[in-house]
Amino acid sequence: MRITVIGTGYLGATHAACMAELGFEVLGLDVDPARVVSLSQGRLPFHEPGLPELLKKHVESGRLRFTTSYQEAGAWGDVHFVGVGTPQLPGSGAADMSFVESAVLSLAQNISKDSLIVGKSTVPVGTARRLREIIRENKRPGVSVDIAWNPEFLREGFAVADTLAPDRLVIGVASPEHESVLRQVYAAAIADGVPLIATDFETAELVKVAANAFLATKISFINAFSELTEIAGGDIRTLADAIGLDERIGRRFLNAGVGFGGGCLPKDIRALQARAGELGLERSMRFLQEMDQINLRRRARVVWLSRSMLGSLSQRNIAVLGITFKPDSDDVRDSPGLDIANKLFEDGAEVTVYDPAGNANAHRRFPHLNYLGSLRDAVKNAELVLVLTEWEEFKALTPESLAALTPARKIIDGRNILEHSIWDDAGWSIGSLGRRYWPARNVPSQDAAQLEVSSGSVP
Repeated sequence: MRITVIGTGYLGATHAACMAELGFEVLGLDVDPARVVSLSQGRLPFHEPGLPELLKKHVESGRLRFTTSYQEAGAWGDVHFVGVGTPQLPGSGAADMSFVESAVLSLAQNISKDSLIVGKSTVPVGTARRLREIIRENKRPGVSVDIAWNPEFLREGFAVADTLAPDRLVIGVASPEHESVLRQVYAAAIADGVPLIATDFETAELVKVAANAFLATKISFINAFSELTEIAGGDIRTLADAIGLDERIGRRFLNAGVGFGGGCLPKDIRALQARAGELGLERSMRFLQEMDQINLRRRARVVWLSRSMLGSLSQRNIAVLGITFKPDSDDVRDSPGLDIANKLFEDGAEVTVYDPAGNANAHRRFPHLNYLGSLRDAVKNAELVLVLTEWEEFKALTPESLAALTPARKIIDGRNILEHSIWDDAGWSIGSLGRRYWPARNVPSQDAAQLEVSSGSVP
């Protein structure tokens, strides 16, 4: 069985390399010639632990190669995975489906033998059936081509493991024959006991967005309570520990901080709202809009907290540690840390930024910020240090180690990863979201009105 993967971004490149690791001959297709050249040389254009080695291994073995030609892919492959992007439409919460539609149309026009197209992109419910009609109207006479849907559940930083040993497989199929094909593709994972759920198109399409919406709900829930504990008092981490012991709730993703970001959760919950509106179900998903606002308020709160600790932001030196949306990634899409850094700059601060992997991507988005190559250089002249991504390098910070590098004795723990009492005892003023371990002399005035910072103040 020969496999093609259409789109070689984060999802597609990972899937292509992992399919080769499973023993298949794989052809990756991308319309970007520069990306095809890079991947063909075994060079990965983004950061993902374990994937560069896998890519290089199978490019060198000849099991994995890349092309820009739909004609070549259509004549060569038996199963065609589509993993192109579905970004948010400008000025709308809806998903831009043009890349998926173009990929499926091009495949249908060029497939020259019986084949199965398998969608992996995150799409609005109803997409597969609409694409099926496009395939039927544009496929070559006498060639059998149909579609299935197989959503991805990759976590950045764990993408290789999540592909080779997923916690579940979901496939939306229209016939037992198509289910059989995908069972062959995933035979190794199924043999290892990975559950496979075969269902209809619509359920398969909804599984991914439902999972993301639920995770976003948990994160937004604990962040909403962190707004309360900041004003009324209390420790949000202890609160999360206590309710997390309830097996109906669980502790994972109950971490208060600057909120979620990245290329999936924010756009997916907005696209889900938009699709629900198209189906006349605005009220069913209205809670997602409030979650989005809670998430954005956390970013604005860090800016307010910075101003409270320094008195003014104008011409104050602030070091931002971490601007990827999560550790072990170079992804800065919808990154809370990067948006906070930019807002501090817009309010007059002198901002230095350090991230172990994200500086280059962040520079392309906000070139006016001062990106430095080490923690030492970033904090050298800082008056305030912000920790905004939970990289291990930052989790390992101690008051003594940081004091040796910077005159600052003020720090904001935007991810609640530091032991605040230790920093307090060492003479640091430490601020956070959801906790108040402030020395009495430095407690800023807080009231409910100050808490309601407009989310519109952060881009």
